[in-house]
Formats: sequence, C-alpha cells, structure tokens
Amino acid sequence: MGRTSPSVIALAAIPKQVLTLLVIAFALLLTSCSNQQIRTKTEQRSKTTQINPGTQVLTNNLQSEDFKAAGIAIITPSSITGHEEDKQALALAFTGVLREMRPGMRVVSLAETLSAINRAGLTSEYKKMFEDYLLTGIFERETLQKVAKVTGTRYIAQVKLGAFRQESKDRWGLLGIRMIETKSSAIRLFLQIWDSNDGSIAWEGSQESTLSHDSFSEENVPLRSIVEESAHDLIRHFPKDGNR
Repeated sequence: MGRTSPSVIALAAIPKQVLTLLVIAFALLLTSCSNQQIRTKTEQRSKTTQINPGTQVLTNNLQSEDFKAAGIAIITPSSITGHEEDKQALALAFTGVLREMRPGMRVVSLAETLSAINRAGLTSEYKKMFEDYLLTGIFERETLQKVAKVTGTRYIAQVKLGAFRQESKDRWGLLGIRMIETKSSAIRLFLQIWDSNDGSIAWEGSQESTLSHDSFSEENVPLRSIVEESAHDLIRHFPKDGNR
C-alpha cells in the first residue's frame, strides 16, 4: 500500500469546526484584499472589463469650430423610474469626462446652469420647458435661448438614462461559501445637444454597454463608473476639428 502524505494526515486530524473557521478566515482575508482591488478598479478605467459597447450617433448641424468656441451648458438629465435621484450623479460624471476630453471647451455644469437660471428668475419657464418636453420631445426655443444667455453658451446638452441594471453571478465557492462572483452593470444612455440659436437638435447619440469584473466582495460596478465609460465613448464621436 502507498504511504499517505503527512500533510494529508495533518489535515484529516483537524476537527471539522476548526477547519471551517480556517476556511472562513481565509475567505475574509481574500475579501479584504479584493475590496482594495475593487476600489482600484472603479478608479482606473483600464482595469475594468467592458463588454459589448455599442454607440449610434447623428450629427445634424454641429460644427466643431462653433462647438468649441460657443461652449455648452448641461441641463437637468432625465431618468428611468427608480433612478430619479441619480440625475445629479449622471450630470456630474458626464461633465467631468467632457472637461477631461475637451479641455479647450467651456463646459457649464448642471449646478452652474441651475444657479444661473435661479438667479435670473427663470425657474418657472425652465420647469414648463421640461413639462412640454415630456409631451412633445421638444425644448422650446425661447427658453433655450434664455438658458444659453444666462450661462454664456450657445449649446445645451441633456443626458438621459434609458436603462440601468446590476447583476452578479457565482463563479467559484468552497464548502458552501461563495468566494468569487462576476459583477456586472449594463446601461443605456442618450445624449442630445441643442443649438439655442435656432432651437434645433445639433447632435444626438445613444450608447449601450456592460461593465463587469470578478469580485470576492458584494460590491457591484457603480453607476458612476459605467456612466463615465459611456460618456467617453459618446464624446469620442463628437465632431473633431475641421469636421462636422
């Protein structure tokens, strides 16, 4: 008969309760390491996997030279039911990426836009513009021009959250303990840029993508990360210098 390995004998001699505690301690150690890894992944785009990105754009009358010189103001985003409180986060993430990718352009954030509107006494008109938009899909030209004037811009941009979901799937477990999960988030974003000069839609685009990573923790891919990824992809399709 073959001899049993001393390590196997030693493992068999450990009481089941003690062995379970050792496994749990090991899992907690891995979780602690993973939490740091996940924080790094959400801060560094290159370490998060992007799956099935898809972008569609339509450029109507947006000229790169005009766009860069005239500036753009972000107005209140629209969102799906259950994510109404994410409107500010959508605008903030998108503004950050736009300023990063187009450093020479004047970008007025949502907070700056709303402050300018309130100071100018345009709150009621701004509210009515959105109420009409829900029925018609049109932002009224005169109000757009007033918003553009108080923000010192020509173009007005609105981000729309069309869909967002978060999922997790088990990848590996030990002794009934879930060790690794694949965390994923999927999003559908729309962006419209309006020209306040004539009230037309100068540019519009839609973007769908899924971000995923393997994790030991319960942390999902946050909304901010996937919005930033989508914003990068949409802004890459903006007209470049000398082009429409």
